[in-house]
Amino acid sequence: MSTHGFQTLGWWQADTLPPAFNSNEMSPYIHNIRHPIHIIQHPSGVIGIAQQGQVGTGNNTDPNSYPLLASLPALYPEWLGDRSFLEMHNTRFPYIAGEMARGIASAEMVIAMGKMQMMGFLGTAGMALETAEQSIAKIHAALGTQCSLWGTNLIHSPNEAGLEEATVDLFLKHRVHRVSSSAFMNLTPQVVRYACKGLTQHPDGHIQRENYLFAKISHPTVARHFLSPPPEAILNELVQKGQLTTQEAQLAKHLPLSEDVTVESDSGGHTDNRPLASLFPAIRDVRDSVVQQYQFTRPIRLGAAGSLGTPDAIASAFALGAAYVLTGSVNQAAIESGLAVEGREMLADCDIGDVTMAPAADMFELGVKVQVLKRGTLFASRATQLYDLYTRYNSIEEIPAKQQQQLEKAYFHDSIDNIWEQTCHFFARHNQAEIDRAKTDPKYKMALLFRWYLGKASQWPIQGETARRADYQIWAGPAQGAFNSWAKGSFLEKPENRTVTQIALNLLEGAAVVTRAQQLRSYGVAVPDAGFHFTPQKFG
Repeated sequence: MSTHGFQTLGWWQADTLPPAFNSNEMSPYIHNIRHPIHIIQHPSGVIGIAQQGQVGTGNNTDPNSYPLLASLPALYPEWLGDRSFLEMHNTRFPYIAGEMARGIASAEMVIAMGKMQMMGFLGTAGMALETAEQSIAKIHAALGTQCSLWGTNLIHSPNEAGLEEATVDLFLKHRVHRVSSSAFMNLTPQVVRYACKGLTQHPDGHIQRENYLFAKISHPTVARHFLSPPPEAILNELVQKGQLTTQEAQLAKHLPLSEDVTVESDSGGHTDNRPLASLFPAIRDVRDSVVQQYQFTRPIRLGAAGSLGTPDAIASAFALGAAYVLTGSVNQAAIESGLAVEGREMLADCDIGDVTMAPAADMFELGVKVQVLKRGTLFASRATQLYDLYTRYNSIEEIPAKQQQQLEKAYFHDSIDNIWEQTCHFFARHNQAEIDRAKTDPKYKMALLFRWYLGKASQWPIQGETARRADYQIWAGPAQGAFNSWAKGSFLEKPENRTVTQIALNLLEGAAVVTRAQQLRSYGVAVPDAGFHFTPQKFG
């Protein structure tokens, strides 16, 4: 049967809930995502929606019945991503709270996520190994056998190869079975070692992983490295060192290094500022090419990260094909965040344009930048001036005396000699080679002095050093400002109400509502603007 050119499936008739043909009446039905929704047609030809009631096939001559054009089943936030992600990692939701460095993604945050059957990554980058070990022990104690619900971060440390190896040693020792790698531009032996350690083969030929590497990348070339089997030269080196067995190395040749790759668009911290809508399809093409090249049969999932601060952004990521989403910036203002209260309040007060790029401490000499909060702090402009001095002069002594005095007064709050003494003391405990190099390379000494400021600036908002508020380095992307605009007027506007799980549940619920609204629009329903808007609500 057809009516007004539309093919119909049968009929729908109301029981208690009336149909909605006027767009002003549709929003409650659109937001009621956990019930099926029916698309019906008025005798005038207007397309409307309805819930509950009775449906049937054939003709219904009752004047209170309407032609049924389509029926959509219930929609749950749990179903927005790839089902294989949920099954592989034993999670309920396709959602990860990301690994903000220096413990900003704290043990408490990871534990809260795990108890909600979501995944969280501990922010071990920049964290002392002893502190990381204590945090890992705390998570183990709280989550017990739920080892698939959490992981840690492994950040590329080009100036500290020994630290990278020691970090992997720690993860393997304490049975951390999921790691999110970040800031890698090329593969290193240690990231390969982690992913390949513990590979075994079942009698039926299936290769079982013990460790799962989530590679966070923002460039197609880098993505190809992680999507392909690891290079044979690195595998051979690890076997020779006794860090992999011959069997592990052989099995590694038949698998991608990572089966979960997180596509990171414009985000806080290290970022290439690329938009997700352009980057994700490019990485997906690389993934598909690699799968064809190596004839992989297991799913290789692409997740999405960066600029995910509203339900609309989360929904768009899933619409692009993301198997899961990873949020970062928006969690920093949560009460479980490792940031002190003042830093969380600063983040909760920022707008979309209140972020900017500034030189990174870990790759300062390379000119690598991170995205940071601009509002309420002078860090970005001061860090940029330091990099300008580094490129213009060959030593700290070459800098004009007036500018040296400015450094001591406004940046260091101490003499250059005292700051150098502190720097030497730090590297004497962590990497004496850095000081040895600086003694023969004045420009490198200047870089270490400037890195002292950049490194301390990221610690001050964690420690709550209010006297150094003007120098707070708080990593954040535009997602934080977008979240604040969306949460304004709701219970999530206040930082003290922001728990990491309330943030997650509201973003996912809202994304499901946006997805439902778009589904209905694609069927010809005149969905009102309000149908796409979800106001935060308290869950549980």
